[in-house]
Amino acid sequence: MSKILIDGYNLIGVLHKNMKKARDKLIENLIIYSKEKRHEITLVFDGYKEGPGKETSEIKGGIRIIYSGAGEKADDVISRILKTEKYSWIVITSDRDIEKTAWKENCVVIDSSIFSDILMGEKFFIEKQKGLTLSRKEKAIIKTIEKL
Repeated sequence: MSKILIDGYNLIGVLHKNMKKARDKLIENLIIYSKEKRHEITLVFDGYKEGPGKETSEIKGGIRIIYSGAGEKADDVISRILKTEKYSWIVITSDRDIEKTAWKENCVVIDSSIFSDILMGEKFFIEKQKGLTLSRKEKAIIKTIEKL
């Protein structure tokens, strides 16, 4: 079992007419995925524009869902989790600042587009080219994708 930390709106994207519907669909898909793969998932959304104004957290279908509070973005919450909940997280994001923080905290980062494909049931194969030496980061990413 792996612990996965997801930048919610980064994974969804912003090109949706109904963000609530897109968010609910993502949560539904992650619940199914989590049960099948037995991964522990924390999903973080920006909540500062809507909601109670304070950080909120709920468990839905075994997924921990966090909405940031007033004056705080999901990125801030994710960075705080990485620094305080010491674990070898698999971090799903395309945000460069979160990526830097995650690697600094010894976590592996998987790009949101790759995880989106995996979540939708697509198999992800990486062919190693002959004579090509992979960096430690690249090896960690490949090994982590195999777990997902």
